[in-house]
Amino acid sequence: MAKRVFQGSLVALVTPFRDGKVDEAALKQLVEFQIRGGTDAIVPCGTTGESPTLDHPEHNRVVDVVIEAVNKRIPVVAGTGSNSTAEAISMTKHAKEAGADAALIVLPYYNKPTQKGLIEHCRKIADTVDLP
Repeated sequence: MAKRVFQGSLVALVTPFRDGKVDEAALKQLVEFQIRGGTDAIVPCGTTGESPTLDHPEHNRVVDVVIEAVNKRIPVVAGTGSNSTAEAISMTKHAKEAGADAALIVLPYYNKPTQKGLIEHCRKIADTVDLP
């Protein structure tokens, strides 16, 4: 895959909720608001988007809804990070299959791996899923 360069304003969306569930209509409205405002790329499920509190089906659905709403008008950089390498790989695979343009991962938190462990975490995700 060719290296993709992102530039400009990449907005990390909040995840709206109503009655304890993701409010998909409000999420789509947020996407439209950002695109009309000139946002260069959208980031669903970054830490601003409450990703640590979403269960896996919710997380995947938020990524799906945003990708569908964007409809290839601007890039989508899906937040797929986790302190679990296996979970990060699973979410990154889903993002790629859903049509994300890139993935945003985080370094493992709480379990505090060594520097080598941090590198291996990132390398394993990158080697497993062909997504910037």
